[in-house]
This record gives sequence, structure tokens and C-alpha cells, in this order.
Amino acid sequence: MAKIIINQEKVKNPEELMNLCPFNAIDYVNEYLEINAACKMCNICIKEGPEGVFELVEDTVKQVDKDAWKGIAVYVDHVEGNIHPVTFELIGKAKEMAEKINHPVTCVFMGHNIKEKATELLHYGVDRVFIYDDKELEDFRIEPYTAAFEDFIASEKPTIVLVGGTTVGRSLAPRVAARFRTGLTADCIILDVQENTDLDQIRPAFGGNIMAHIYTPNHRPQFATVRYKIFSAPERAENSTGEIEMRSIDKDKLKSNIEVIEIKKKEKVENLEDAEVIIVAGRAIKKEEDLGMIHELADLLGAQVATTRPLIEAGWSDPRKQIGLSGRTVKPKLIIVCGVSGAVQFIAGMSNSDCIIAINTDKNASIFNVAHYGIIADIYQVLPSFIEKLKILKESSVDSELLKLVEANV
Repeated sequence: MAKIIINQEKVKNPEELMNLCPFNAIDYVNEYLEINAACKMCNICIKEGPEGVFELVEDTVKQVDKDAWKGIAVYVDHVEGNIHPVTFELIGKAKEMAEKINHPVTCVFMGHNIKEKATELLHYGVDRVFIYDDKELEDFRIEPYTAAFEDFIASEKPTIVLVGGTTVGRSLAPRVAARFRTGLTADCIILDVQENTDLDQIRPAFGGNIMAHIYTPNHRPQFATVRYKIFSAPERAENSTGEIEMRSIDKDKLKSNIEVIEIKKKEKVENLEDAEVIIVAGRAIKKEEDLGMIHELADLLGAQVATTRPLIEAGWSDPRKQIGLSGRTVKPKLIIVCGVSGAVQFIAGMSNSDCIIAINTDKNASIFNVAHYGIIADIYQVLPSFIEKLKILKESSVDSELLKLVEANV
């Protein structure tokens, strides 16, 4: 990092020098000029002040031996050995990046009685799966899982570590990153790797108004978390390749101050992320009762209903049905977006959908920039017509033509 220092012996008119800064970042305290926390590093004081008074000094940056870190590691997110799909998506991305730098792809799998489940990972092109199988790791508890993860990284030294942006991943990744005093970029939507193994991490920032490009050239490993449905999972191969390696860790490191007394499983609900067809209701819905036509269309297409933030804030929909940066990320085969303008925050949560159909009265709406098909019209005119035609097809028992009809009408 850089900082501005003041050569006090060259200061002659302190009050005049204080006025140089437009941010009032120069104070005069006890007959000394000081730079305070308001400094924006604009360097105006250096450019316009007397020569030699203000000086920019770069801190010495400790260089990391990048050759000592090799491989891209994926944390295996699971519940009772059942692997979360985000893991396979991260494996696909890891393989893509590993080809560029000729590095292996590894997985770290922690739990109890999980070896059989771990073999499934080898069908996706993973070079090695490292398993920590202990009774203490049967249920997720942050202390033992962090200890096992730390042990893996310390011994294998992967240059990049990818973790799913799940409840567990969001808790585990920052703790492990802190152990190695390295950076972590959360909720990445684009990942790439440079020839020198630096990880390009891109994520929305400032409420989705900009895309921040983040990299950590002087620290290893490089951590990133990614939400489910951001990347595509690779095809499962019939033949498995790679190796499984059992790892052990000192039992004392697996001690926890948390005791699992009882586990109550949540009632299963339809996950928006798993839907193949989604109908989205946006701000153009005039009143809560009008959501009836959205639900009717969804029923005819076997779809789930999602909404944008304004409808959530109005109390018209369940927050779990929100799409966007502050909601869910989806990747359905078909998504019909009804009366949504297309804010960056919303688009970031659905732009990877296979087929996007947008209905909006504003021909300049941002949603049309990502839509595959656009209908410039009022949803109160379009949707009733769709619904009637779908009902006719339903009565005619030609359900297989439903999706074709939707595309044919645009």
C-alpha cells in the first residue's frame, strides 16, 4: 500500500498547506502537519504543494512464491454425504481454468462414512479427492471443519480454492481464508485465471451498479465463493478417473465447543434454483390480486413463480421467491419475465437461463438486452391471451406443444 508522508523540516506556511486538500485531510496539531483518515490519495498536495513537502511512499510488498502453490481445489459441500450440485459446477469451472495453467483439480471432502459418496466425484474429471473421515466431522461444526480444511491447504498448497456460496460455504470459507491471511471474494459471477496463476474474480459491487474486478497477486491461496447456478456442471463420465486419498488429522484439532443434541430436518420445499420453467412477476403488476394470472400461467406450464424485490417489499410474495443479487440465482430452461425493467441486480440472478422471454411496454427496457425473445406490450393484454391458448391445448391433450406455443407467439 502507499501513503503520503510530510517532511516537517520543509514546512513553512502550515495554514496555506492545509488549504491544499479539498477533503480537509491535512491537520495542524502541536506545530506539526498530519494526514488524517479523510485522505483520498488524490495526490493534489504533492502536485500543488511546495516541492519536497509531501511525498508518496510505497510500502514494501512481500512477494509470494507462486511456484510453491499448485492446483485448484474445490470444497465438497454436502449434507450427510449427499453432494450439493454447486460442487459439480465448481469442478467444471476448476477444470476449465486448470487447463490454462496445467494444474491438477482436487477436492476436499469432510464428513463421516463418505468414501463411497466420494467416488462419484471421480466421474467428473477430478484428479484427486482428499477425504477426512472422522466421527467428529459427521455434523457440520465450524471448528473441526475449519481445522480439517486448514490441514488440507497447508499440506497440498492449492493456488486457488473454490467454495460454494451455500450456508455452510459462507461460514467456512472466510474462517479458513483468515487462517492463511489471504483474501476471499464472495459471490463471484465470473472467474478466470492468468498465466501466472493469479485469479481474476469479478463480482457485483455497490448494489450491483458496477462489476468489481478483484485479484490477490501477493497472497496464496486465492479464495472465492460462488452461488449455485452461476456455472455449468460438466457431463458425468461413465468411467471414473483420478484417485481417492484418505487423510487423518490430530483428534485434538477436531474438538468443538458445539454439541449437536438433535437435528430437525426442514420441511422440503420447491427450490427456485431447481425449477426448469419460471414465470417472473415484476413491478408492472398493479395489485396483489393480479398475481393470480401469473400463477395460472405457471400452473399451465408446470412452472414456479418468482418475483422481483418491489413485490417482496410490498408483502405480495415470499422472499424465497425473489430473483437477484439479494435473492436467488436461477438457470432454468425457460424463464418468462413479466413487467420487469431489468435492473443489474435482477439480471445478475437470471442471465444464464437457456431461454429468456421478456414482456414489457418500454422498448428501451434493460431486460431486452439479455432476452432471447422480446414482446413490447402490456402484460395485461399478452398474458390472458397466452393463458387462453394454453387452456385450449391442455383440453386438446397436446401438452408436449406447450413450450413451442410460447416461443411461436413471440
